[in-house]
Amino acid sequence: MAKIFCVANQKGGVGKTTTTVNLAAGLAKVGQRVLMVDLDPQGNATMGSGVNKRELPLSVYDVLLGSATVAEAAVLAEQCGYHVLGANRELAGAEVELVELEQREKRLKQGLAEVDAAYDFVLIDCPPSLSMLTLNGLCAAHGVIVPMQCEYFALEGLSDLVNTIKQVHANLNRDLKIIGLLRVMFDPRITLQQQVSDQLKGHFGDKVFDTVIPRNVRLAEAPSYGLPGVVFDPAARGSKAFVDFAKEMVARVDQF
Repeated sequence: MAKIFCVANQKGGVGKTTTTVNLAAGLAKVGQRVLMVDLDPQGNATMGSGVNKRELPLSVYDVLLGSATVAEAAVLAEQCGYHVLGANRELAGAEVELVELEQREKRLKQGLAEVDAAYDFVLIDCPPSLSMLTLNGLCAAHGVIVPMQCEYFALEGLSDLVNTIKQVHANLNRDLKIIGLLRVMFDPRITLQQQVSDQLKGHFGDKVFDTVIPRNVRLAEAPSYGLPGVVFDPAARGSKAFVDFAKEMVARVDQF
């Protein structure tokens, strides 16, 4: 049975897509079967996995509208070692089209149920806004991975996200919970970041992942080459941290 996780944060620019593609690549590297679902119309996670969004014959848009199955629409990102259910500009129109459909917030969940046995992990890259697309991701998932920078405004955004998850849990998906908070773009030399990190650990305890992703130039460069950092430069500090994070995720899933 596949474990389905959303990578979500209502604050933009916190590294959701970087986390999704690098965790997918890290999990593939440690022997897991992975499907990465791109729910953002910008298609950054698709392009960042070495898949050209403009040449996709089928995408997550077709799955949401019921004109294709996940098995038909997913493509293998050969260099990365995982499958991609990609997104492109078509997905922006899905917001309007989904409104008229039955069980509109559970379309992705229904699609993923058909490939449950084919993967160990399904990672969903959500857009920053709370839209019908994000709702589809949250309804399909067993849990949420929250990437966040250790800065003051990030704490405010986190409280909004926790409230959203509580509402979805109460009304639409009883399985949904926060799996953990991942500290990203971390620089231990900055006193404020260290203080916020300590606050997080004090408040959320073991919900904060042990792995910390450092601020790393190679991770930032990798998308311009159409690859996750884990594949682009496996020796980089950030890449090694994501492989460690993948191992920690596997261990956490075994505890569920």
